[in-house]
Amino acid sequence: MEKERLILITNDDGIHAKGLKALIKAVEPFGNLAIVAPDGPNSGMSHAITVKVPLRYKFFQNGNSKTYYSCNGTPVDCIKIAMTVILEKKPDLIVSGINHGSNSAASIFYSGTMAAAMEGSMIGIPSIGFSLTNHSHKADFTAAIKIISTIIEKTIQNGLPHGVALNVNIPDVDKNKIKGIKICRQTKGYWQEEFDKRTDPSRGDYYWLAGKFINLEPDAQDTDEWALKNNYVSVVPVPVDLTAYSFLNKLKKWNL
Repeated sequence: MEKERLILITNDDGIHAKGLKALIKAVEPFGNLAIVAPDGPNSGMSHAITVKVPLRYKFFQNGNSKTYYSCNGTPVDCIKIAMTVILEKKPDLIVSGINHGSNSAASIFYSGTMAAAMEGSMIGIPSIGFSLTNHSHKADFTAAIKIISTIIEKTIQNGLPHGVALNVNIPDVDKNKIKGIKICRQTKGYWQEEFDKRTDPSRGDYYWLAGKFINLEPDAQDTDEWALKNNYVSVVPVPVDLTAYSFLNKLKKWNL
C-alpha cells in the first residue's frame, strides 16, 4: 500500500530549504513523493495566488520514488498546479513545511505553509502543515522528523474530516526535552505591528515590518502557545469554514 500511496509535498521557504529536506526524510517511508515547491522563499504569502504573471514550473530532479518540481508561484499555486497539471492522479495526502518559524495562534492567517495545507483540505485531501519554532536556515530538525512520522502514521490510519487540516507546531528544543504531543486550540491574540523607518541612499524613506505577538490569554493551558512554551508539540485542527456559527442567530435578529 505504501508504494501505491501518493503524497504531495510543498512549503513556503522554497525548494532548497532545509526544512523541506527534513520533511521529505520523515515522509518518504509512507509512499511515493511528489515535491512541488516554490523556486524561492514565499513566507507570509497566506492564501495568495498568482494572477498577474504567467505561472511556470520545471522538473527539478527524480529518484528513489521522489519527483521534484519547482514553481515560480506561491505555496497555494504549487498545490493548484500539481493537482491540475503535474500529477496524473489525486494525492492521498498533502504535507507542507517544515516551516522555519512558528505558525501558532494568529500567525496561521499569514502563513503560506498552512495555506497550502488548507488548499488541500478544501478538496477533501487529508492535509497537514508542519512548523518548527526556529527561524534560522540552519535549524536542527532532528526531533521534528520523528514527531512528524508519528503524526502522519496516525493521520493515515484515522483520516481527517473534509475541510479540516492539522496545524502542527514543534518547539525548538532537544528531543529529550519535548514532553509530548498536545491536542489544543488556537490561542486568542494578534500581532502588534511596528514599522522601523529607514532612509535609502537616495534619501527616500522606507519601512521594515517588525512587531510582537499579543497573547490575550497567557494563562490558558489548552492553547497552542501554552503548549509550545511548555515544550509540547501543538496540534490544532483547523477548518476552512470561517463562519461564526455562534453569532448567526444574533445576526439574523438585526432584521437586515
